[in-house]
Amino acid sequence: MGAQKVKKTGTSGTPKLRVRQLKSGIGFRVDQKSTLFALGLGKIGRVSVLPDNPQTRGMVAKVSHLVMVENPREEA
Repeated sequence: MGAQKVKKTGTSGTPKLRVRQLKSGIGFRVDQKSTLFALGLGKIGRVSVLPDNPQTRGMVAKVSHLVMVENPREEA
């Protein structure tokens, strides 16, 4: 039984999106509210740092009227 190679995923190598909720999901469709919660949001002013991939971009596009995309802060 040989040692298995483990693929390391570094946080510095993957691009990130910082998403901030600006408006409430009240009064919008249920699928848009669900998308907010899937993004890790749910209250006005909440911020999530998410991987920059097509799935996340699609979810952000679906609720673009409720959120704002910011540049993630570079952590030293």
